[in-house]
Amino acid sequence: MTKIEMLQRTQDFALRVIHLVEALPASSTGTILGRQLLRCGTSVGANYRAACRAKSKADIINKLKIVEEECDESIYGMELIVAAKLVAKAKLRLLAQEANEILSIIVAAIRPSRVNRKS
Repeated sequence: MTKIEMLQRTQDFALRVIHLVEALPASSTGTILGRQLLRCGTSVGANYRAACRAKSKADIINKLKIVEEECDESIYGMELIVAAKLVAKAKLRLLAQEANEILSIIVAAIRPSRVNRKS
């Protein structure tokens, strides 16, 4: 996957998270979980974009680690939304799958960077 494709993919992910959050019930739980998911879900693309503009290998790794954390937090937020029965699991299946795929891509990108940095 190219950098441009990943930039687009993370932006599309953020937009899908925005639509999910907009569809959550206006309860206090829906609002709080929604705000948190909105922050971390949109942060995935923002931090990937920052990683693309990093100044050094160490900077790239650090920024990609933030992407990893934010993506994992997004997955956790979606799991909580399902567990709290705010949205049916089936409705989040594709978005959760996308989050897991993005997470796998980022983790795979971090590993060789760490090995090369230590050499």
